[in-house]
Amino acid sequence: MEYSKIIAITGLPGLFELISSKSDGGIVRSLDDKSTSFVSSRVHQFSHLESIEVYTTRHNVNLVDILKAMESSKEKLPDDKEASALKSYFEKVYPELDFDRVYTSDLKKMVKWFSALSKNQIEIKLSEPAVEETETETPAPEVKEKKQEKKTIAKELKAEVKSTEEKKSSKKPSETKATEVKPAKKAGEKKEVEKEKPVKKSTPKKAEPKETKKSSAKPAAKKPVAKKPAAKKK
Repeated sequence: MEYSKIIAITGLPGLFELISSKSDGGIVRSLDDKSTSFVSSRVHQFSHLESIEVYTTRHNVNLVDILKAMESSKEKLPDDKEASALKSYFEKVYPELDFDRVYTSDLKKMVKWFSALSKNQIEIKLSEPAVEETETETPAPEVKEKKQEKKTIAKELKAEVKSTEEKKSSKKPSETKATEVKPAKKAGEKKEVEKEKPVKKSTPKKAEPKETKKSSAKPAAKKPVAKKPAAKKK
């Protein structure tokens, strides 16, 4: 059995090994009588021993630290029915426990759990995350190489952008000349059209003979009025 699979179930005495878990509970095996049963998570709560912490006068410690101290101690396990014996035992084994927040029922549980683990010869240790760390640490050089590759690619891209910008800047003067020549030609063409327009319009307007005829015809039409001679006085 592995310590990481050992759980405590509320409302049920002793410890259990979690064989398989489901959405509505789990199949467990008792460390006391080795019986297997299904326990509903709607009625009971499961607590992995790995996740249990204990109050101390400084900071919280994992239950493993207390159980390890009990394992290495030469003190005899006390009777779990005597509160004073339990407190005196833990004052010797782990004196940093906060006895104001760690109750006698908690001390009793720790003694029972330790005896059950030792009977089943379960090694008291946390699941090692060191394997995950080594797996994450090994590709670290590769990550650095990838970063260097990205940097070199970025430098190459910058160099290409600079070269293209320089080529564009070298081509700009010729393009500006071409743009200046084009409007000059258009302006010249417009001026030529404007010069031709008055020449075309001036030719039909010259009709001086008609005006002279009209002016000469008017006095010719008028007939001289003959003045009557004044009557002579007798």
